[in-house]
Amino acid sequence: MNKFMQKFVIANAIGLVASIGAVAFADDQPAQATPPASAGQMSALQLDQVIAGTWRSEKNKDRDTYRHPKEMLNFFGIRPDMTVIEIWPSGGWFTEILAPFLNANGQYIGAVPPGSKSAAALRKKFEFAPQQYSKAKLVEFDNKTPNLGPDGSADMVLTFRNVHNWAADGSAEAMFKAMYKVLKPGGVLGVEDHRASKGKTLDQVVNTGYLPTEYVIKLATDAGFKLDGQSEVNANPKDNHDHPKGVWTLPPTYALGEQDKAKYTAIGESDRMTLRFVKPAAK
Repeated sequence: MNKFMQKFVIANAIGLVASIGAVAFADDQPAQATPPASAGQMSALQLDQVIAGTWRSEKNKDRDTYRHPKEMLNFFGIRPDMTVIEIWPSGGWFTEILAPFLNANGQYIGAVPPGSKSAAALRKKFEFAPQQYSKAKLVEFDNKTPNLGPDGSADMVLTFRNVHNWAADGSAEAMFKAMYKVLKPGGVLGVEDHRASKGKTLDQVVNTGYLPTEYVIKLATDAGFKLDGQSEVNANPKDNHDHPKGVWTLPPTYALGEQDKAKYTAIGESDRMTLRFVKPAAK
């Protein structure tokens, strides 16, 4: 039994004793809910609690229907005892889930551009809810010459809707190599990004925010990763990938403002690829 499960069993025992004491003199009480029997079940339970957290903004919660945080993080295989690096958290949509989820037994690290508005915004977020973010860290790095931390120091690296930016500025290959280096052997890289129509080349779509899935897979495998799974959790068949201002035409950006806003609201957020890669274990 690992340390995480030991802590969970002890906590459950304490909770069960308290529950028994509370109902000791009541008749015909309903049976107590069966506690989770595995680390995986416990992780899922904790994830539910964090996603419902009061520290999350209502604006961010409203996007759960598009972003599918529970399904995506379960697909990546996250556990609360991991060291997880989130690349370019921007405003911290996923940070509001990841950092509290990892706070007790793991480590959240947000990797941000040096001196960015994102870094300042995240530090304010951490100060607003210290109980949830007390262990959260930020590291600054240049994506053209990226260094994300000591080699082999992370269990998981996650990047949400960022690869298209690196493809546009020419830093994608360097970023995937850096993510490979910072992961432990057997570590997981989780990638979400806007998916181009089949048959499109990078040159055709790089300025639209969409990317060919094959291009992203090649970036990862060229860096040394092995493709370990693909999920359709973020698929959106309403998105035809062809909009006046690229993917930014759609919510939440609405690059056209009020023009045809109802039309783009009905489409919803973009059609996206969701890929899981693994750094092969050392031979």
